[in-house]
Amino acid sequence: MPTVILTGPPVPGSPLADELRSLGFDVRPATGPEEAAAVLARVPADQRVGVVDSGFVGHVHALRLALTDPRFDACAVTGALAVQPGARPALDRAVAAAGTAEGDATGATGTATTGASAGTGATATVDAATGAPADATVGTGPVLRDPYADRLADAVEAGGTAVQRPELGTLVATVPATPAERAEAAAAVASVDDEAVRLRTAVKSRDGFFTTFCVSPYSRYIARWCARRGLTPNQVTTASLITALIAAGCAATGDRWGYVAAGVLLLVSFVLDCTDGQLARYSLQYSTMGAWLDATFDRAKEYSFYAGLALGAARNGDDVWALALGAMILMTCRHVVDFAFNEANHDATANTSPTAALSDKLDSVGWTVWLRRMIILPIGERWAMIAVLTALTTPRIVFYALLVGCAFGALYTTAGRVLRSLTRKAKRTARAAQALADLTDSGPLAELAARLVGRMAPGAGIAAAVIGSAALLWTAWAYDFGGRQVIIAAVLYVLLAGAAVARPLTGALDWLVPPVFRAAEYTTVLILAAKADVPGALPAAFGLIAAVAYHHYDTVYRIRGGTGAPPHWLVRTVGGHEGRVLLTVVLAAVLARDAFPVALTATAVFVALVVLVESIRFWVSSGAPAVHDEGEPA
Repeated sequence: MPTVILTGPPVPGSPLADELRSLGFDVRPATGPEEAAAVLARVPADQRVGVVDSGFVGHVHALRLALTDPRFDACAVTGALAVQPGARPALDRAVAAAGTAEGDATGATGTATTGASAGTGATATVDAATGAPADATVGTGPVLRDPYADRLADAVEAGGTAVQRPELGTLVATVPATPAERAEAAAAVASVDDEAVRLRTAVKSRDGFFTTFCVSPYSRYIARWCARRGLTPNQVTTASLITALIAAGCAATGDRWGYVAAGVLLLVSFVLDCTDGQLARYSLQYSTMGAWLDATFDRAKEYSFYAGLALGAARNGDDVWALALGAMILMTCRHVVDFAFNEANHDATANTSPTAALSDKLDSVGWTVWLRRMIILPIGERWAMIAVLTALTTPRIVFYALLVGCAFGALYTTAGRVLRSLTRKAKRTARAAQALADLTDSGPLAELAARLVGRMAPGAGIAAAVIGSAALLWTAWAYDFGGRQVIIAAVLYVLLAGAAVARPLTGALDWLVPPVFRAAEYTTVLILAAKADVPGALPAAFGLIAAVAYHHYDTVYRIRGGTGAPPHWLVRTVGGHEGRVLLTVVLAAVLARDAFPVALTATAVFVALVVLVESIRFWVSSGAPAVHDEGEPA
């Protein structure tokens, strides 16, 4: 059980101890710094520990934010500090330093300037040995104006450990200095409903129109209902996945009732998908497993539904597997564009442009914000469109609408980002260049080619990627299935893939290199499967691209969590993008058409097994980040 050390003279009638216990803490009092140090020494180093001033007045949710958020090693608000085991050594040093300072001045009194944490700038006479006001009367006199917890937080931060200080908004967290200030603070607490604040902040600050106005107004209450019954975000996430898979199964029946049920269940799945994140924010139940589930299940749900629609259409004699595969390719490449651009500009300097200035200006006109969020077809609008069209039309119409809408959104966002990149004079960091290199997913063949080609001119990375990809795709499209020309184009692709990463990706448009490679690999598999023109080729290609796409999403979320790309042995084992392209082209050339789907299926199973085993190992390990996606709508 985590521990809170309640420091300073007790305040009669204060509900603080009970509030801390309601948050799951073992409360241990300590009247002075020396006693606090002794209590801290008895708390196991592998447990979360907090320090709270006994005079604290504030909302329970302010304490929850400071003391229970698992995403940060150290977190604080005025009068309260909590650290996880990772920051425990920093807290121990701060406590030891504070105890030494107090011990050197034992018995002395003097005038001390109030700390910045109190926010008053006044002075008070304090006892140097205990930190308490020299003229304090327990329960009625002044309370510690420069709280011990705040001094420890400042010391922890000064020692090099980041201390998260959450934005409280209208929530109150303070340590009053006088009975009058305490009464004023209590009145401020009573005037703000922290439960209403908790519900409001459970919703993402930025979301799509459909999610904001059609789902979140009631899904937040579902999240609270789940929290009060002890349900976890992971359980809700799993329920959302199961619901979506049932929806896909209903779509696969090919019957009208199945399509209607599939549309309804897909919307229910999306409501649960919103609820899991809101439950995590409402109750601060962030976890490594939750990060993994949240990062991957959305794509698994959507792409499984595509497969269900394709199976249902096939039952009615309509083959739409190529459309389903095209939709999955388009969505994945669009996401890689988003991820690569954000990583390239995560910490870029001089990160301004006229295009960005225009975007900021448009943000001041409220309706344009919602319009621009809707036209890119984020996940809420996209799933609502898929659900309605599934219930009312046919799978072919669903995919046509999806391809047109997502293509427009992808062109809109990519064009804006290209303009920003060309009109800004940003200097990208080595970290950004490494992230882009990891996102390219270059394997051993590209590494060998990079050594053979040597360093290219600045900005040549994107040119090499575009030329190699365009040549490969045109050749695969123009020549017969299994043609020798396609193998030659694939070899050229390998060489140019190495040339693209031979130099650090710091050019203005080098963030486009990963999505260009994704489009080349995925579309090549689609073209070859379509040209094979044998039963099972396109479904097998769908499975292969789904497995590879999972690997690429897994790479993205590891990088965004700050833990870096998957281990290099994994990338080498699954061949890198250029190795898989060459393998697929060679298989098409040497195998009979009927054997090609079997080869694609075997490759898909191999990639899926290797990637999933390593991914699961990582995300359940202690080194995985406890984060959830709070960025742009997917």
